[in-house]
Amino acid sequence: MNGHPMNGYPQIADHGMIGDLQTAALVSGTGTIDWWCTPRFDSPSIFASLLDSERGGHCRLAVDADRVAGATVRQLYLPDTAILVTRFMAPGGVGEVADFMEPNPSATASDRHRLVRVARVVRGSLPFTLVCRPRFDYGRAPHTLTLLDDGSALFHGPRTDLHVQATAPLTLRPDGDDVVADFTLQAGETAAVVLTADSSGYHPVAPLTAGEVRDSIEACRAFWLDWLRASRYRGRWHEMVNRSAITLKLLTYAPTGAPIAAATMGLPEQIGGERNWDYRYTWIRDASLSVRALIDLGFVEEAQAFRTWLRERLEAGGTASGEPLQIMYRIDGDPHLTEEVLDHLEGYQKSGPVRAGNAAADQLQLDIYGEAADALAQAQEIGGIRGWRSFSGLLDWLADTWDRPDEGIWETRGGRQEFTYSRLMTWVAFDRGIRMATAYSRPADLVRWTGVRDTVFNQIIDRGWNPRRKAFVQHYATDVLDASLLLMPRVGFISPRDPAWLSTLDAMDGELVSDSLVYRYDPAASPDGLRGSEGTFNLCSFLYVEALARAGRLHQARYAFDKMLTYANHVGLFAEEIGPSGEQLGNFPQAFTHLALIAAAIALDEQLDQAETGGR
Repeated sequence: MNGHPMNGYPQIADHGMIGDLQTAALVSGTGTIDWWCTPRFDSPSIFASLLDSERGGHCRLAVDADRVAGATVRQLYLPDTAILVTRFMAPGGVGEVADFMEPNPSATASDRHRLVRVARVVRGSLPFTLVCRPRFDYGRAPHTLTLLDDGSALFHGPRTDLHVQATAPLTLRPDGDDVVADFTLQAGETAAVVLTADSSGYHPVAPLTAGEVRDSIEACRAFWLDWLRASRYRGRWHEMVNRSAITLKLLTYAPTGAPIAAATMGLPEQIGGERNWDYRYTWIRDASLSVRALIDLGFVEEAQAFRTWLRERLEAGGTASGEPLQIMYRIDGDPHLTEEVLDHLEGYQKSGPVRAGNAAADQLQLDIYGEAADALAQAQEIGGIRGWRSFSGLLDWLADTWDRPDEGIWETRGGRQEFTYSRLMTWVAFDRGIRMATAYSRPADLVRWTGVRDTVFNQIIDRGWNPRRKAFVQHYATDVLDASLLLMPRVGFISPRDPAWLSTLDAMDGELVSDSLVYRYDPAASPDGLRGSEGTFNLCSFLYVEALARAGRLHQARYAFDKMLTYANHVGLFAEEIGPSGEQLGNFPQAFTHLALIAAAIALDEQLDQAETGGR
């Protein structure tokens, strides 16, 4: 793992994530919290040194590197939990810092969130240092510091207070408007630091005791072990699938059931480039696929919560885009995601601009109706009469409006096209609607829906298929390939062993695949309106594994899957992309990547099992 120098940045992959199901923080491999937004995932940050090492703010709790030479650092999760341990091994002893947030699965949003850091020494004696430098509102707002009579510290910022408590032998002292501490622990000793962020106005925090900290870490551990018991997965990649499931759960906002795309904003798809987006929102597409992954594992409560959220969006209307649904929302369902540039932040490794909010919210991406329909179709009911009427009304509307150019799944800013993937998911929308209406005897214009479904199917075959390439292509006016079409067999549009699909897979092998890693598309061949390049897309790499497995190409699929797993970071997490030197790029950790990992593992397990039993 890489260090965290005062004026530098750790690698994106040099982090673990902790969270309480309403917010999340990233902890670097040297014990630095360099990302935390509160009280929600999409709130302004308290710590954001990941986007500006000087102005962003951070909290570091670690063995004092100035007093301990030659320390080796390792970071790991306690198995099957979201408790992150950063371990320091030095000639003078072995110590560690455990970071966690106790999960709050309540349907009520909380203004108060608590992050716990526990330092301990298991062998010898080690000196530790604490530095807490919050910077409120993305580093734009000043704060005041008050040292309280009980030895704790209160940072007062705009709309949020941060209360820092510590147990002996840790004693806080001021450093300007920040706090620091130096302390030494012997074998068997512990010291805890608790950060309580409160956005409801300052309310006194109860005195901190060692017993309370022990109870809290045990409650956190018990929550995750109990939650994982619902998983049906018994396959070959148990540890990685469990870690991905926990990651998807950590990225889901419990009060509404809305999954976010990633915990961060502004992390670049290319160092020094401009592809730096805010992913702390709920995409209909990403969330629907996340729900499918969790359902496949057996987590039905999360799936039902999202379907409820989705039905509420259909019934609410009032989108910023003017469509019945828009591609993304805030986690509470607010459709307004005004994008602003935070030009006071230099960006990760000087990769600007840093954007908060997302202007792509008002793009036209017609595929979302198929993904929404697929998510709703996985329930045995669709929310009663009102829910069905909202959904059937959506399909009636779509029957009149589906045949339009749009911006496509990748949110390109280079103009609208007739994207094949958008048409594919339109086919899914009507296919799932017809199935539900038939299965549950619901009123629907089945003649019309069936006509549209079949028209879309024929259009894709006639115009989305390129005879020269012998492949389905990105949009009707190009011969460029697009890895989003790896979902064609998954959604049931085509058999995974159909000759037309196998030749499409062969074409992708030749153009989009690099040593089993997969690019979304070729920006040089299909300009997307943005400067710079990008790495291979982890979602697509795992979709490729699934497609290979379903096509019966098991040796190739297993090699590609095992290869992809080597790009996970030290605690099993993935960002959005893999760069040219094997580095992780983009927002982190990425739900898209982890849901696709789960789907690939399940598909590969199924196909390998069939091969081993001779197809019985």
